[in-house]
Amino acid sequence: MSIRPPGPKGVPLFGNSRQYAKDPFTFLTQVSEAYGDVVYFGLGPLDTYMLTNPADIERVLVRDDARYHKPDFQDDAIGTLLGDGLLLSESKTWRKQRELAQPSFDPRRISSLGEAMTDHATSMVDGWNDGEVRDVQLEMARVTVKIIVDAMFGTSLDDERIREVQENLEPLGKRFEPDPMRFLVPDWAPTRENREYKQSIELLEGVIDDVVAERLGTEDDPAASVADTDGVPMDLLSVLLRAKNRGEQTDQQIRDEMMTMLLAGHDTTALTLTYTWYLLSQHPEAEAKVHEELDAVCGGATPTVADVRRFDYVERVIQEAMRLYPPVYVIFREPQVDVRLGGYRIPAGSAIMLPQWVVHRSPRWYDDPESFDPDRWLPERRAERPRFAYFPFGGGPRHCIGKQFSMMEAQLILATVAQEYELEYVREDPFELRGSLTMHPQEPMGMRLHRR
Repeated sequence: MSIRPPGPKGVPLFGNSRQYAKDPFTFLTQVSEAYGDVVYFGLGPLDTYMLTNPADIERVLVRDDARYHKPDFQDDAIGTLLGDGLLLSESKTWRKQRELAQPSFDPRRISSLGEAMTDHATSMVDGWNDGEVRDVQLEMARVTVKIIVDAMFGTSLDDERIREVQENLEPLGKRFEPDPMRFLVPDWAPTRENREYKQSIELLEGVIDDVVAERLGTEDDPAASVADTDGVPMDLLSVLLRAKNRGEQTDQQIRDEMMTMLLAGHDTTALTLTYTWYLLSQHPEAEAKVHEELDAVCGGATPTVADVRRFDYVERVIQEAMRLYPPVYVIFREPQVDVRLGGYRIPAGSAIMLPQWVVHRSPRWYDDPESFDPDRWLPERRAERPRFAYFPFGGGPRHCIGKQFSMMEAQLILATVAQEYELEYVREDPFELRGSLTMHPQEPMGMRLHRR
């Protein structure tokens, strides 16, 4: 059995990090095509093993998940940002935090949030005008921030606070873009990038601290939060504040969880919708089918959770958008012991990369994989593929806790907007992609609004 899988030749110290930083999407696709299911390359000092066979991915995320942790990356920037929130915490801390958060994501509670979601989407659309051009990524980010704050913080932010949040997300995103030099620069170094990053964290933490201070004393008040259960507020902040009163949470733990929720809770849905609008603008026949289904199900009325349960094509459109443009385009795990995957030994402490971008676009699992085809999500076609040929929300015990929330939110926002407008992509050329914690368009996503 081979000790190390094949892979591209790197250079001393930097490995293949320069190629990856220049264009992670092309690099990952090319090395997968050239070297197979298990590929070795270096990302600076990080020995990286990329897995693209769904069977191996399922083994890491599901069957043998106890052998793997989330990795310690080249620096602790993400730890500074998210701390011991659900996204990064491990072992007993993660299990405790997940158990605490679960009631906030109970299916019954999520269903009860539908009206609030459509209220925010309707308010957004009411501010639009026929013929104007809007950056749809900014629009989707703004509305999903408002929804996550309402649903999980139990409050609202005014437009100025929302603007501040959005402006300070940009330095955070830049901090996690691939950079072959970053591992050489410690976090404490007073570079402009480090200063901007820390300033942005301080502002966002200030927003969270203000919200927490506002909510103190209201965590048991049924009038203080949307979608109460049995008269008790079940937004995540109320749940955590009650846990703090029992001595089970610290102020820092609450801040970490709410920062995680603010960032992860809106970004992926906003990006999913952004890519969905782009794909519909490029495929008028699919857009017409969306309108046909919305007319039949909603009949011009405000969409409801009951309508979401009747959507078929709308859901398939969103699933296909997440296949072609998965907001989370890679997942990393770190084996705690030496493991064998795909016929190779992978040492403890290495980085295992599970790339949705590559797997979702593989011709092994999808016919004509570059094409937009919502019908590939019909049950009979979906059954032909391995389970982990598609994993936009991860998988196993650490799958995204907000999956149901995000899917319902995306469908309700899409339905609310598409009943009123068709969106036309205004640039002649396709957009470029930028890798960060999530996959963002490089350019503004300007779209012209055409009232139906």
